Amino acid sequence: MLSDKIKLTAKDILEKEFKAGMRGYKPEDVDQFLDLVIRDYETFHQEIEELKQENLKLRKKLEEGGSRQPASYQQAAPGTTNFDILKRLSNLEKHVFGNKLYE
Repeated sequence: MLSDKIKLTAKDILEKEFKAGMRGYKPEDVDQFLDLVIRDYETFHQEIEELKQENLKLRKKLEEGGSRQPASYQQAAPGTTNFDILKRLSNLEKHVFGNKLYE
């Protein structure tokens, strides 16, 4: 699971305290940067949750659909072969792009 791989939460970052050193960083700069990191973490977490929900919905939809195929996967017309389709596509390309494709 993803939560096993993530070491920090937004709360962990927010509550992190740094020791002040003699010539260390400015605490205000560190706080500003950590605020940005916290917002990013929250955004990432929200996006991950939304994607998980969408993934579950799509999996359910797929399971409910069973073996039905969308119309786009069905054969174009009875008796139509791949050669016929490729020939039509070639003619369409010639019409749209002219002979520049074949020079």
